[in-house]
Amino acid sequence: MTRVLITGGAGFIGSHIVEAARQAGLEPLVFDLGAPHLDVDHVIGDLRDAQLVESAARDVELVCHQAAMVGLGVDLDDMPSYVAHNDLGTAVLLRALARTRPRRVLLASSMVVYGEGRYRCPEHGTVSVPPRANSDLRAGRFEPACPTCGRALVPEPVPEDTPVDPRNVYAATKLHQEHLASAFARETGVPVTALRYHNVYGPRMPRDTPYAGVAALFADALARGRAPRVFEDGAQMRDFVHVRDVARANVLALTAVTPVSGPINVSSGAPRTVGELARALHMVAYPTAPSPTVTGEYRMGDVRHVFADPTRAARKLGFRAQEDFLRGVAELADTLPTPA
Repeated sequence: MTRVLITGGAGFIGSHIVEAARQAGLEPLVFDLGAPHLDVDHVIGDLRDAQLVESAARDVELVCHQAAMVGLGVDLDDMPSYVAHNDLGTAVLLRALARTRPRRVLLASSMVVYGEGRYRCPEHGTVSVPPRANSDLRAGRFEPACPTCGRALVPEPVPEDTPVDPRNVYAATKLHQEHLASAFARETGVPVTALRYHNVYGPRMPRDTPYAGVAALFADALARGRAPRVFEDGAQMRDFVHVRDVARANVLALTAVTPVSGPINVSSGAPRTVGELARALHMVAYPTAPSPTVTGEYRMGDVRHVFADPTRAARKLGFRAQEDFLRGVAELADTLPTPA
């Protein structure tokens, strides 16, 4: 049986990958700060512990690196923690793997590396937009404009060759992970696939923390009988992809006959607005709770629109999302713990 090291295998996404890997006939070894929820071989420890990592990396053929500090964070006080867990932790792991030379490595990357998504101006074609100004956001001008002519832009799906432009600390660390992994691949010849997850939701999603995803934050508010607070005007577009689809994409990448090097979007291929997500949760799971409230608030690290072009994932991995959005939203609500 092929042994696969899954870092972060006790976490939200990692735990689903462990399940999918076992179903595919792989033998998971989980490395995490906490114990996995399944009865599998595991190591409890910090990825920055070089001796522990080197021991865990022995005798594994595949590596699926999911461990990371996630979310936008609270403020810049979080910066050292993000860099320590995401960048240093990845560097320690890759150093160990350079000695053991597994057959392939998967890195959990993120759509946040793109920054703003892809935009088209009717006059100037595809354009890059600068970070939104605080004065515009304060005035409720949320949509980026063409930097040349100021005209309204049309958001388009983001392919993997879109220039990267991380716009918050978490995003910067995820891109640095990709750069470290690319350097490792060039030096060792071990293929590395960087799966750029879009907005993942589903069972076991952490919900009562400022680092949680927006789906869990909305569901937590509704479960407490409060109106979800939708930032900006709620029209910002994202690609919400179910965690089981993400796990399946990982297994496809781990077991593909030919390893796929470089980045791959992992997405549903069906963009929706943040407001639509809040309304869906309200409709299918908490209809008696207060309706979502659009607040006009904003965070400087947020971007306006970013959603995926799923073509490369379909072509290279045979991956297409299968989970139904409304059923997935209802399942998320059903599996969240009851608020205290």
